[in-house]
Amino acid sequence: MRIGKQCQKSVLALALLFMAGPALADLSLLNMTQGVTDMSNQVYGLHMTIFWITVVIGVLVFGAMFYSIIRHRKSRGVKPAKFHHSTAVEIVWTIIPLAILVGMAIPATRVLIDINDTTGSEMTVKVTGYQWFWGYEYIDEDVQFLSRLDVESDRARQLGSGVSPASVPYYLENVDNRLVLPVDTRIRFQITAADVIHSWWVPDFGWKRDAIPGFVNETWTQIDEPGIYRGRCAELCGRDHGFMPIVIEAVEKDEFETWLMAQREGSSADEASDAVASR
Repeated sequence: MRIGKQCQKSVLALALLFMAGPALADLSLLNMTQGVTDMSNQVYGLHMTIFWITVVIGVLVFGAMFYSIIRHRKSRGVKPAKFHHSTAVEIVWTIIPLAILVGMAIPATRVLIDINDTTGSEMTVKVTGYQWFWGYEYIDEDVQFLSRLDVESDRARQLGSGVSPASVPYYLENVDNRLVLPVDTRIRFQITAADVIHSWWVPDFGWKRDAIPGFVNETWTQIDEPGIYRGRCAELCGRDHGFMPIVIEAVEKDEFETWLMAQREGSSADEASDAVASR
């Protein structure tokens, strides 16, 4: 009878392990995004370094704790030891945590300094947060525009519109005007806001910056791979906070120059139309 129960337990354990297989395969989704920039790789590497340090500390501390509880339990007849003050022990358990903290702080400080070092930038983009959309200006390029939630997503989120969110590709993640950037270019961002505090966040870049009215935050990025990268406002900024996505389109340098020229020509045409309309 006992053997039968043990077999049942083993079969149940194997079944649970088999069912948990797909979930274990998706554990990578629980980790932070590695990203597509050198900075995001540095942040990811720092994250994994600190993570494994804390894992080792946890294993050692809890291992010592459980060993002491089991090995020195009362049922074994162990009597409490009398501990006398030891200056050497006090020094050791002060120096070891201090050394660990310093060892963690040095690489973290290097990454933070690098994130804020905008020297050597090849172009500058000003980002302005509004309620509830983004404004982009290519400094020294005479190109600026607003970027709002795309029309399809905006209609689908309205009650009674008759449009199902499931029918809209990238629902609430698309915009009418993407921020186009060149790859292999050191780009400085100047981030601010016109009304309340927003936060400009693209996970693949490895950082986010608060957009604060009357204040300019700076950082930089250099995108390694062409593609579409999405982000969002990461600061609760009011009623439509959830409807101001960010879409970055990274292209080759020659494609970017062509796009920039088309934007300049479009801006000139718009200005001429406005001038005629104002007569």
